[in-house]
Amino acid sequence: MSWRGRLPAVRGKLLFDEPLGPFTWFRVGGPADILFLPQDEEDLVAFLKGLEASVPVTLLGVGSNTLIRDGGVDGVVIRLGKAFAAVEAREGSRIFAGAAALDATLAREAGKAGIAGLEFYRGVPGSIGGALVMNAGCYGSETKDVLVEAYALRRDGERLKLSNAQLDFSYRKSARAAAEPLIFLGGLFEGGPGDPAAIGARMDEITARREQTQPIREKTGGSTFKNPPGHSSWKLVDQAGWRGKPFSVSGKGEGAMFSPLHANFLINTGEATAADLEGLGEAVRADVRARAGIELEWEIRRIGRPG
Repeated sequence: MSWRGRLPAVRGKLLFDEPLGPFTWFRVGGPADILFLPQDEEDLVAFLKGLEASVPVTLLGVGSNTLIRDGGVDGVVIRLGKAFAAVEAREGSRIFAGAAALDATLAREAGKAGIAGLEFYRGVPGSIGGALVMNAGCYGSETKDVLVEAYALRRDGERLKLSNAQLDFSYRKSARAAAEPLIFLGGLFEGGPGDPAAIGARMDEITARREQTQPIREKTGGSTFKNPPGHSSWKLVDQAGWRGKPFSVSGKGEGAMFSPLHANFLINTGEATAADLEGLGEAVRADVRARAGIELEWEIRRIGRPG
C-alpha cells in the first residue's frame, strides 16, 4: 500500500488526483496527488502530525502568483479555506488577517476600522499567506512595513509565532520562509489612525491605477519577474521585443504572451499550457541575458512536474 492509502483521518476533504488548474489565475496545470482542504486549524494540525514525514507538502493560496506545471504536484497540496480567512480589527490601529484572507479584504477592513497605512494591499493580488512568504507589496509599500508578527505551522504541526525581524524580509522574500517550509496561518498588522473616507479614496485611486496599467481581467499571475537592481523588468522585456508577442512550445496554439498593456505580466490568452507559459518566461530571460547582460529572476512561483 502506498502512502496515499495510509493518510490520517480528517474532518475536511481529501481529494485524489485533483486538477489544480482551476485553483490558479493562469487556469493551467496538472493534478495534485492529494489535495487537502482542512476544515479548521485543529484539523490541519492533526493531519500534519499524522502524515508520513517522507510525503512532500505544498501550500497553495488563491493561485494568483503560482504556475502549476502540466505534470501536476507530488505529495499533498494544502489549500486553506474560509476557516482561515478571518479579518478582525484590534486595539492600537492593529488588525489580524488569516492566511486565506485576500490582501484586498485586509485593506478594505482596515479602512472600515479607520486604520491607515494598509491601503497598498488593495493593489496586491493574492492572499495573506502568500504576502507573508514573499513580502508582497506595491506602490512603495511592502508587508515588512506593516507586519507585527505572523503565525505559522511547521511541517510536523508545531505552532510558531514569528516577529517581523524573525521573518528576515527583503525584496519579495522572507529568508525564514525560504529556509524552512512553513504553513502560515495569519498575521497581525499595524497601521495608524485615519479617516475611513480618506482611506477609501486612496484605495479607489489604487484600483483605478491598476485597471489602467495592468491586465487584471486576463488569466495572469501578476508581476512575472522581480525588478533587478536599478532596472524595471517590464522595460527589459519590452526592449527585447516580447510585449504582445505570441509564443508556444506545446503546438496547441500560441496562447502565451507578455501583455500588450504591461510587459511584465505573463498572460494566458486561452490556449496556453503551463509549458508554454514557463517556456516563454525562460525564452525572455535568455534574450534579456544575451542582449543586456541582466539576469531576470522569476517572481511567479513555479511548482510541480513537467508535463
